[in-house]
Amino acid sequence: MKEKITVVGGGLAGSLLSIYMAKRGYEVSLFEKRPDMRKANIYQGKSINLALSTRGLFALEKIGLDKEILKDAIPMYGRMMHSKAGEINYHPYGKDGQAINSVSRGKLNQKLIELADKFDNIQIQFDSKCIDINVNKTEATFELANGSHQTITANRIIGSDGAFAATRGKMQFTERFNYSQDYLHVGYKELVIPASAGGSFLMEKNALHIWPRGSFMMIALPNPEGDFTCTLFLPFELFDKLKTDDQISDFFRNEFPDAYAMMPTLLEDFQRNPIGNLVTVRCYPWVKEDKIALVGDAAHAVVPFYGQGMNCSFEDVVVLDNMIEKYGNDWNKILDEYQKERKPNADAIADLAIQNYYEMADKVGDKHFLHKKHIEHQLTELYPNKFQSQYELTTFSLSSYRHALEQGKKNDLLLEKIIKDGAEEKIHDADYMNQLWHLIE
Repeated sequence: MKEKITVVGGGLAGSLLSIYMAKRGYEVSLFEKRPDMRKANIYQGKSINLALSTRGLFALEKIGLDKEILKDAIPMYGRMMHSKAGEINYHPYGKDGQAINSVSRGKLNQKLIELADKFDNIQIQFDSKCIDINVNKTEATFELANGSHQTITANRIIGSDGAFAATRGKMQFTERFNYSQDYLHVGYKELVIPASAGGSFLMEKNALHIWPRGSFMMIALPNPEGDFTCTLFLPFELFDKLKTDDQISDFFRNEFPDAYAMMPTLLEDFQRNPIGNLVTVRCYPWVKEDKIALVGDAAHAVVPFYGQGMNCSFEDVVVLDNMIEKYGNDWNKILDEYQKERKPNADAIADLAIQNYYEMADKVGDKHFLHKKHIEHQLTELYPNKFQSQYELTTFSLSSYRHALEQGKKNDLLLEKIIKDGAEEKIHDADYMNQLWHLIE
């Protein structure tokens, strides 16, 4: 008999995981608490566009979906910074041609569900909310749309049900389970810069736009229809001061004057869309014997400022699949090696994401920081075999997140040394640089 796997959560990680498991020959039951996204509009005004990069594309390539997703994606080759005075500065993300891709969360999820639906050994059930897990019996109980309950028994359960996962909640009552959640002091609200009357983009299409303001910021990602999805990140105490139309208008007119002029539906969007929370979740262990495991946000929710939440979750699936390839049907070994491989990297990208918030909100307007970034970009071009930026390692490679975090600290020592020496012009001199490479080794 084929082994049965219950996947709880049909979002991005869960739908991708189901496809990987089905390709391995397992019988997969996929349960999602929301309605079928192919038939119902489940937009809630808090989507945050996704930045699909190398890790996510690698995972999609293995199921033949990468090219189809990229058809609707918009490459963003760098950051476009907007000052209060209306000045614009552009900084590339990596080497020429390297880009992150703006994609719609909803459309990507639909494509994954559509592909999953083509497998005879995947059964998908929507409107099914997980209300209980019996770890010892590998039973999952769901509440259906009509209020009835359904209990499913499988060989194992994999929880991919998000930052507030019911599967993880049940594991928290098992022995020696460590858990923490930390909320960022800012919330977010989704807004829109529409396309022009002719359907064209009102700003540079192939860039991620940032309005850094120190303690807060706004970003905008392009959509294929010509509009931009904007996200305002603001401390909660400032959100509390923006209640009336006049307060909202005055704030945007003062802080984001160029964007304000392009946002005709600002007041309607601001009043309608909810304020979202930003949470970092850490826990361990991610598995219980060979019975239950966590992937994606259920194991490691991160804030969105490195654009790696989805990419990291997709990489979980790839690593789990690699462990199945390596250890066959020894699920004790598969799951234990999976969590040992992924936990340090999940912690690293969580730290990187928080670090990047402060970089985006504040440092991108700092002259010393921008000077350092300029030198960093030159080094990546001049010495591609010697020097890789932290951003490049995180976004444009399959190197571990832990390595990217540690290498970034070493890189900073090198860059500060060059600036201290007043030696920016010397970076073209191989003899001078040979004296410094030990700082990043």
